[in-house]
Amino acid sequence: MLDTTKMIKRLACASLLAVLAACGSAPVAPGFYRVERGDTLSKIARSNRQAVQSIVRWNNLANPDSIEVGQVLRVAPPGGAASTSGAVRSNGSASASATPRAAPVESAPSAAPAPTISLVWPADGTVFRRFDGGNSKGIDISAAAGTPVIAAAPGTVVYAGNGLRGYGNLLILKHNGEYLTAYAHNRLLLVKEGESVNRGEKIAEMGDTDTDRVMLHFELRYQGRSIDPSRALPPR
Repeated sequence: MLDTTKMIKRLACASLLAVLAACGSAPVAPGFYRVERGDTLSKIARSNRQAVQSIVRWNNLANPDSIEVGQVLRVAPPGGAASTSGAVRSNGSASASATPRAAPVESAPSAAPAPTISLVWPADGTVFRRFDGGNSKGIDISAAAGTPVIAAAPGTVVYAGNGLRGYGNLLILKHNGEYLTAYAHNRLLLVKEGESVNRGEKIAEMGDTDTDRVMLHFELRYQGRSIDPSRALPPR
């Protein structure tokens, strides 16, 4: 029990998967906020004296009701531009003298970016489920048991184990300060935590641990938030 608890805490502190509650996070730049357990967009907006609509616009949020633990949100106008909601006094009321200004064209670091990481396919097989940002946080590939699973990019193994419910035998690779890839449901893990791996190196064998079919569930995460791996993979 003690080893499992330590393993889950280590996952959470590293912000490896948004499905875990963060017990500690790297600091974010001024004007940004990292989502914590129990947060809602309206709560974050009130805490930062901004309009919900402004935060939605600054972060290109398609669904304001769907934010994830560990997600980094812009909570201040880009470039120091005034919020279109007007200046806010200490009592929370809008200042009548404040003149809203149109904000410039904005880009949101927390919105799913065009990936600047180049990946190779982590396994041969048939993609039977694709990323949708909701029920599917990655892509699912089916093939025969024992099919080689390879590192999609060079990196370091930051997790190797089966302590995360629903993922079976899981590997997580860290590629730089912003990107992680996850490889779930393996029958055999061939690398250990702390090891460096090369692109295309065999790291596991496909299996059906904690699932009802042989498959590889593959995720790509940017700043702790899941994004579509297909955007960084070559066409098939």
